[in-house]
Amino acid sequence: MPVVLGIETSCDETGVGIVSDGVLLGDALATSMDEHARFGGVVPEIAARAHLHAITPMVRHALDRAGLRFGDIDAVAATAGPGLATAVQVGLAAGKAYSLSLGVPLYGVHHLAGHAAVDILDHGPLPARCVALIVSGGHTSLLLLGDLARDPVTHLGDTADDAAGEAFDKIARLLGLPYPGGPAIDRIARDGDPTAITFPRPMTGPTDPPYRFSFSGLKTAVARWVERHRDRPLPVADIAASFQEAVADTLTRKALAACHDHQADTLLLVGGVAANSRVRALAEERCRASNIRLRVPSPRLCTDNGAMIATLGDLLAAADISPDPLHLSADPSAVLHGALLHGPH
Repeated sequence: MPVVLGIETSCDETGVGIVSDGVLLGDALATSMDEHARFGGVVPEIAARAHLHAITPMVRHALDRAGLRFGDIDAVAATAGPGLATAVQVGLAAGKAYSLSLGVPLYGVHHLAGHAAVDILDHGPLPARCVALIVSGGHTSLLLLGDLARDPVTHLGDTADDAAGEAFDKIARLLGLPYPGGPAIDRIARDGDPTAITFPRPMTGPTDPPYRFSFSGLKTAVARWVERHRDRPLPVADIAASFQEAVADTLTRKALAACHDHQADTLLLVGGVAANSRVRALAEERCRASNIRLRVPSPRLCTDNGAMIATLGDLLAAADISPDPLHLSADPSAVLHGALLHGPH
């Protein structure tokens, strides 16, 4: 089976993974998160410079952990979009360089398809049909998946404004919690009451689009509640828990509806927000009650990483999908249509 080197640089993590036949042989990850923390969010140019410094060491670390040499690599996969423009370009340029120097095929893949693929490393091949809920700092999408390497991806719904992870970051900043906001809110919410404050469940009314998301209004509702109670000590843990409950309820409610409506007996929950303890717990509870199989990768594979890109490249290579030309261009705002960023050739 081919050995695939995967490179991920869409945001602030420089991820490298090496996968063969659905098995992770080695990986490495560097993050520039601490450099962005003082700005309260990712600064694209800082991220790109960090990728430039980290990409070569991370490739070498992954190879060392796998016990492999460059000559053992049979194909290269790199995120070609979406993501921060300068960050994506660093990883794609590196992928092209390794492909050219090693004389092996290049696959320019879609970042979100990588998130869907990575669960293979924990739970084996994906089912022939499933609904995927991808929730991260930049994306909140419901997808209908078939064969991830060969079939087009059907978009059931996306977010109209803020992604779920973005909403976590903004609410954390409002509450004086550190960046990144998702883990901070998850930690403090454990000491709070999720029923203390009834925040809205956006776009869950009978006339709303069933699979579309919106978190801007929820963010505003939390901000207004905080503003109205500024004259007393804020119950930060209760606010965090109640906000987190609203997000988890909205995400899982729509995901389960999509499974029922499209006769899918498996829900795939992936992306950085899939590491949130309440989102995972509520998804497990509702899937169990509906006799739907839930697949969620381990938390370390939920956030951006090179293993997910290598796994997607492994699927493409095994399916004998035609690789990309070296003049492949990055697309920072690419819409997900399939595993390859620009589709079959």
